[in-house]
Amino acid sequence: MSTAGPHQSLGLTTISRTVASLAVGVVHTVERAVIGEGRMRTARGNAWEAVCADRARADRRAELDRLVAELAAARAAARREREKQPVS
Repeated sequence: MSTAGPHQSLGLTTISRTVASLAVGVVHTVERAVIGEGRMRTARGNAWEAVCADRARADRRAELDRLVAELAAARAAARREREKQPVS
């Protein structure tokens, strides 16, 4: 009777996950050391940047819509002026 438990071996995925985990830890530590605690990117900071980017896109879109509306109104006014003029 064998008393050996289930055989566990180190597979390629286990090694890859370990290396990736260590790499993330090293990058995080280096980032903290290089740029400092106050400048670390956080989820809150990323979310705020996304909100600001959305607002900026909305502002640009509103400005473009306003310009298109002005151009359409000017074109319509020019068309009305042409229609008022008698044909010679």
